Amino acid sequence: MGLGGFIILIAVGAILTFATDWQMDTVNVDLVGWIMMIVGIIGVIVYASIARRRRTVVPPSTTVVAEDERRGI
Repeated sequence: MGLGGFIILIAVGAILTFATDWQMDTVNVDLVGWIMMIVGIIGVIVYASIARRRRTVVPPSTTVVAEDERRGI
């Protein structure tokens, strides 16, 4: 799931929690909304930390030798 999916989870959870007044006997809709928002926030945080790790540039570990140095000129 990408960043957009996590943002959708947050939005749908907020809608279920704050914008609806549905009453169901078996399911607490407000609690489901809170759970969706928490999972979405955790997902955004994890996604951001993974994306930050991917962006780090690692310098090459081998030494670059010029062509002139190989020939001994």
